Amino acid sequence: MAHLASARGVSIGVAESLTGGMVSASLAAAEGASEWYRGAVVSYSSAVKHDLLEVPAGPVVSEQAALAMVRRVRSLLGADVAAAVTGAGGPDPQDGCAPGTIYLGVADATGERVVRRELHGEPEQVCVRAAEEVLEAIVAWLRSLPATGD
Repeated sequence: MAHLASARGVSIGVAESLTGGMVSASLAAAEGASEWYRGAVVSYSSAVKHDLLEVPAGPVVSEQAALAMVRRVRSLLGADVAAAVTGAGGPDPQDGCAPGTIYLGVADATGERVVRRELHGEPEQVCVRAAEEVLEAIVAWLRSLPATGD
């Protein structure tokens, strides 16, 4: 990912919920992160999603919530590319969604996308897999951008 971000000349920011900072920790540990990683908002609490990330009133495990999160974190952090994840880690359902349901958003100045995934396992496994899904989505998005350097 580090090479892709550098080669594309873009900065990256994230908004996390159920992953609790796992995505941020992975990005911060990557080579040259200080050159392209802008930071993260870990919004585990629904109130933080509503108040800081401007998620509209209603369910926070939803496509609309992920879209609001990715848009707002991109703006807050001044990131070229942003990703966001919200979901029901388990063991109980949340907002009418089964445990393991996640919504993952990625955006840049040219567009945005939100996908729903159904993950399986214990809450810890769901959270780890959700973080992996976010990282994979960022890599896929970066690969779709034209290289500008290196």
